[in-house]
Amino acid sequence: MSTSTNPQADTGVASPADVKEPPTGAEFLESLRDGRVIYFDGEEINDVTTHPAFATSARSYARMYDSLHDPKRRDVLTYVTERNTRTHKFYKMAETKEDLYQARDAIAEWARMNFGALSRGPDYKAALVASLAADADFYGEYAGNVRRWYEKVTDEVAFVNLSLLNPAGDRSKRPAEQRDVYMHVVKEREDGIVVRGARMISTGAAFSQVTYVSQYIPAGGLADDEADFALGFFLPMNAPGVKFIGRGSYESLAKKVGSPFDYPLSSRFDESDLGLVFDDVFVPWENVTAYRSPEAVNGLFSRGFAQRFTFHAAVRTAVKLDFICGLLLKATEMQGMSGFRGVQAQVGELIGLRHGIWGLNAGMIADAHPGPGGYLLPNTEYGMQWRQIYGETFTKARTVFLNILAGSFIQIPSSAKDFKNPVIRGYLDQYWKASKGTAEERVKLMRIIWDMFSTEFGGRTEIHERTFAGSYEANRIETWSAAEHRGLSDQFRSMVDECMSQYDLDGFTDPAWSSVPWTTNAPVAIQ
Repeated sequence: MSTSTNPQADTGVASPADVKEPPTGAEFLESLRDGRVIYFDGEEINDVTTHPAFATSARSYARMYDSLHDPKRRDVLTYVTERNTRTHKFYKMAETKEDLYQARDAIAEWARMNFGALSRGPDYKAALVASLAADADFYGEYAGNVRRWYEKVTDEVAFVNLSLLNPAGDRSKRPAEQRDVYMHVVKEREDGIVVRGARMISTGAAFSQVTYVSQYIPAGGLADDEADFALGFFLPMNAPGVKFIGRGSYESLAKKVGSPFDYPLSSRFDESDLGLVFDDVFVPWENVTAYRSPEAVNGLFSRGFAQRFTFHAAVRTAVKLDFICGLLLKATEMQGMSGFRGVQAQVGELIGLRHGIWGLNAGMIADAHPGPGGYLLPNTEYGMQWRQIYGETFTKARTVFLNILAGSFIQIPSSAKDFKNPVIRGYLDQYWKASKGTAEERVKLMRIIWDMFSTEFGGRTEIHERTFAGSYEANRIETWSAAEHRGLSDQFRSMVDECMSQYDLDGFTDPAWSSVPWTTNAPVAIQ
């Protein structure tokens, strides 16, 4: 077990021959063939790399791993740890602002490969393990486990799933009142613990190698008498007793009713949100990071993870807005609308929203502050502002597209097959063409926009982008709470107190204004 207190420095002394390289795409895919149990469409499947509901999206993640070996991308994406392992730069716990700038560029490089569509890639979970490791001593007797898992995940560039959300159940009841569904410990053994219950909306779980299980209770966290639910642990995806239940697959739907031309996003970027069932699952002590500790579990977000995951999300969503702005520009230009003032105003508004997200990300770095372990954290307040505005920004973008393109979405030909039928194509080429593009080019572009906003994939995307960083209400309450606890609200109040102290019932109290005669008739001398 590692006892290192700084397990992530880049020494710069390793020769290329000594460095352990990250997995390739093929090696990543092979790691998913581990016998995990996923229930989908009434059946049990064990290999997501070949099943039509998951196989193409699995290749999108494999492509990300291959990019770590690409000479054109490697320097942007990776660094070498003191253990002579090459890994993604966001795994590094930031010691300087330059570390954060490099992490930003690495996150953006991967996000551009999927146009911002994959929100829960391996680098997102780097936010988790790095925040845990920076604060390892907070986890007491499990600090060694935290550090060891950080090194393991970092060195292997492991894809970690994060399972935090309880089943909806009865939101008016506390966890202890819903033991039949909320995950909790049912047995303590000499070699570990046994857990039972479920977790919901584990995005990317189908393609993960490890899951990290903890607890998120937005209304004040777990109470002291809810220790049975206060757990944190890592677990392989093929652990006995772990079952995954999938939602509908947009990739599978695309294959059944169309082609990549018809569904260019949903056919390859379906993250797959799974429900996890823990059917009396054994967890060895070496995988545990928190046990019967409400303090440790409640501290997950507030002690670094929230700042790091919002930093990652702000970069990824800024890249996504770059793509969305490009779609809107190309669509308005293709249809001869780019010269209209009303169109220009709405396009400009969307570009301005894009600038705002990139600006918040820049502020997170420029105003970074020390966190646990002395490592730098992206600015908390700017991260909270991103959590408030981005979900509505995505919905605003959808509204702009609907306002400008209107019925252009509706009359899209049924599938790519229409262009392969000479008779149908003749009509399409004549009547479906754009002022600056062929019918095929116009339909191809409209299909991307339709898939982004209006297919089942698009509907899930909007819900996800609006809620994955917290609910509408929770995000705003947490912003208020943080302002109260960090002294920011006191600064606001003190400004009001200062203003009100400068006058009273008898007039101004500050000499700068009290020296002036209070009359409407006498002239004021100019000095």
